[in-house]
Amino acid sequence: MIRPKILVVDDDESIRLTMKVILEDEGYLVDMAVNGREAIKMTQKTNYNLALLDIRLPDIEGVELLKLIKDGLPRLRKIMVTGYPSVQNAVAALNKNADAYLIKPVNLDELLTVVKSQLKLQEEEKSFTEEKVAEFIETRVRELAVNSM
Repeated sequence: MIRPKILVVDDDESIRLTMKVILEDEGYLVDMAVNGREAIKMTQKTNYNLALLDIRLPDIEGVELLKLIKDGLPRLRKIMVTGYPSVQNAVAALNKNADAYLIKPVNLDELLTVVKSQLKLQEEEKSFTEEKVAEFIETRVRELAVNSM
């Protein structure tokens, strides 16, 4: 089984390292980025399953980062993490396609529950897409066979 790849983006080193250790203990492959620019470069080179994005980064707002990393990896699951919870932040994040929203200090059980549920949803979407592609191909083959008679 392929181990899911997770990107942790936070300017606070202790938070990055703590999340990395916790997630690696669960068997995930984890990379870290200090800012949005670094995260964008990393997502262009590596196909991550999930990203944990701090909402306040030194070079870009996490909500803006959602848009910038979305295009290359539309199936990437994105979880916003913030120490500045507000309805406005939550709505903005969800409107820009965040898949979940966690508040710092992050409860470790909640972190793992959200990560696991998002990865499960990603797997279900992948299966659904593969089934739809197979169904389309089968239908098209039948159509071509009928038309060639």
